[in-house]
Amino acid sequence: MIKIRNVYEGHSESDGFRILVDRFWPRAVSKEKASIDLWLKEIAPANDLRKWYSHDPKKWEEFKSKYFNELKEKEEIIEKIRELEKESNVTLVYSSKSPLNNAAALLEYLKVNS
Repeated sequence: MIKIRNVYEGHSESDGFRILVDRFWPRAVSKEKASIDLWLKEIAPANDLRKWYSHDPKKWEEFKSKYFNELKEKEEIIEKIRELEKESNVTLVYSSKSPLNNAAALLEYLKVNS
């Protein structure tokens, strides 16, 4: 099972393998407190896309479409996440305050393209 969790919520035993999917390390969170097993910054949206989106809810659908196109070029990383899921639960960790973020989009992509 793959799920998402905000890094500021802390972690839970049910999280399993925790993957940070942001390009930048979360502010004011130590590596110990974040309990991240793997940081896949290369799965995050390109900087231009991230800046363009700026968590504007009106741009959400277009953001997902553009991000999904980027993800098609990252199949090796996607496969790594799928392999980890075979071994345990996987939690995609993000730091955004918005629920409309790259982790939510990535989770949707993984479900749609399974």
